[in-house]
Formats: sequence, C-alpha cells, structure tokens
Amino acid sequence: LSSDGTATIIMAGAGPAFRFIGTHEGTASPDTVKENVWRNQRSPMVDGLEIVGDHPEACGVEATGTMQITLTRLTIRRTLHAIHFIKRNRNVIVSNCHLYENRGAGVFYDHVSIHQSNIVGCHISYNAGGGVVVRKGDIRNIQIGTCDIEGNMGDKDSEPTANVLIDSEKAMVGEIAIVGCTIQHDHFAPGSANIRINENAHIRPHSSEHRDGNITIADNVLSDVQTNIEITSARGVTVTGNTMWKGYTHNIRIHDCNNILISNNVLDRNPRYHYKDGATAQVGMLFTDCDGITVSGNLINGTGDQTPAVEIRDSRRMNLTNCTILDYSTVGLLLKNVTDSRVSDCLIRTDLPDSQNAQAIQIVGGKDNQIIDNLLKE
Repeated sequence: LSSDGTATIIMAGAGPAFRFIGTHEGTASPDTVKENVWRNQRSPMVDGLEIVGDHPEACGVEATGTMQITLTRLTIRRTLHAIHFIKRNRNVIVSNCHLYENRGAGVFYDHVSIHQSNIVGCHISYNAGGGVVVRKGDIRNIQIGTCDIEGNMGDKDSEPTANVLIDSEKAMVGEIAIVGCTIQHDHFAPGSANIRINENAHIRPHSSEHRDGNITIADNVLSDVQTNIEITSARGVTVTGNTMWKGYTHNIRIHDCNNILISNNVLDRNPRYHYKDGATAQVGMLFTDCDGITVSGNLINGTGDQTPAVEIRDSRRMNLTNCTILDYSTVGLLLKNVTDSRVSDCLIRTDLPDSQNAQAIQIVGGKDNQIIDNLLKE
C-alpha cells in the first residue's frame, strides 16, 4: 500500500484503517518461519499515506501475526491509536512517520509478543495516551532512535502517562535502547514523565529475580515534565550522555533497582527557561530502595528551593564518584539509611545568595560508608 504523500484515507468506522492479519507463529529465527509466510506474507508495507480518523474508535494501522511489517512515511492523526501491535509480530520497522494528535497511543505494543522492532526518525506528538507505549507482553529488542517525541499526555485531569512508557508488570519486557531523541512536554499533565519504565516482571521458573531490564538510555535531550526519567524494579540499565532540565519533581527517579549506571549526564537549571513557572522545577536525582548503583561524572546545577540535588534513601552499595553538584538551595547530597556505600572525588558547593544554611552533605542514619576526597563548601 503506497502513495506519494498526497492520498488521505478517512477512517469513518470503528477499528483500524488497515488491519494486517498474518499467520507467523514462530520467532525471528529463520528455521521457525514457514514457507507460506515467505511466499505470501513477508514484509507487508504501508508507505506515503495519510490516515485520518473520523470515528471515536477509529485507528490507523493494526498488525498481528506479521513478519517484517514495514511502516514508513505515514501521517496518522485524530485516531484512537495510530499504530497498534497485538498478539504476535516479529521484525518490525516504523520509520519517518508523523503520529500526531491521536486520542490513545502513537505506537502501542498491546500485550503483544514482539522481538526486534525499530522506531526511527519519527515525529510522535500530542497523543493523549502516550507516545511509545508498551503494555506487558513478551517483548525484546526495541530500538527507539533519533525521534522527536513530545506532548504525549492528556490534560490536567488525565491519567498519568509518558512520552515513552514501558510497563512490564508481571510480564517480560526488556532489551531496549532509547538513543538520540528529543523528548519533552508537558509538566501540566499529572504524573507526566518523558521516560517511565516499570520492569517488575513475572518470575521465571529458574530464578526468583523479579527485575527485568538490559536497557540503555543515551544521548537524549529531555525536558518539561514532572519526572524526566523514572525507573522502577529494573536491573542492568545504563543512563548516559543525556541532557535534561525542567523536571518539575525530579530529573531522575530510581526505585527498587539493581546494577544501574548513571553517568555523564547534565542536569541543568538554565535561568533562560525560568519564564512562567519554570523557576519552580526541582531538577534533582532520587534513589530509593536500591542496591549496586554507580553514579559517576554527572553535572547537577540548581535544584529549586526544596529537594536535595541528589537524594539516596534506604539503599546499599551505592558508588557516587566524580560528580559536580552546584548551586543547590538546601542540600547537595542527602544520604538517609544508606549502608556499605562510597562517596568520593565530588565537587559539592553552592554559591547562591542566601545559601548560608545549605549543607553540602547531610547524613541521617546508615552505617559502613566511606566519604572521602570530596571538595565541599560548608
């Protein structure tokens, strides 16, 4: 199905404008693909079309049982879900698409089994149910790259969602890369996040570990939500090289996680963005109930007037090194009930006016920690 960008499909009924129903029941491995799939079904494509919804339950493209479905150069707007994956698919490509002003999700992985899917070079904007939304299922190998993803929230009375929402609650979702995207807006939506990940997966027969993961979040530009990056119950996650600001509650919030690396990120509070309520953004990092986290080489400047720049609670084996923490209003680093951890080689100081009572490091409870070779302004 293809056009040169001039054709518009009006979906005036319930359901998708295009529904692809394949019979592929295997994996991405060649020996599981039946010959009739290669002969009659492989690589269904939709290219160069606009799809516009004209019904409350109209959708754009829906796929199940497909092998190598490829969706390119589409504009999908005013539908429920722009692109909807259900049941089982393998080797998916979504590229160079505009998924705009839909009532549900831009790209919706709906309790589906998908391995190997790429979302590249897309504008995913103003979808009220979230941008890229993954709800449970058996999902591996999602690559989200060089996309502009913004404003995928409802209004002030909506349910919390995110520009990228990964929910593995009692399911199995992991092996994800989110790289080189601009992701932003809107902090007015309740509970809004740019990237929200819940990896509290189902228990597998051979292990009691409930945390899924193996995720990289790298080289993105993130702003203007309640929380820029929120990760719960994950392990094996790298967050590196990101620039973020205007996290109105936190820039980074990590809970119940293990084996996480947070490195070389910039968390700034540039006064050029303090128009309207911009000056109320809090900016800092919060870690709770974590074990085995390395936080290294980050630059954190400014935290608003309430929260510490970095706050670690009820955690152990935390390694905070080589960070620059500047111009906080109250506390640079708060350690509460932290054990077996290390803080070293950090520059922690504030030069804000009226910061005479600010503390570089505040320690409440905890034991067996090493705090050494830091440059502090007390």
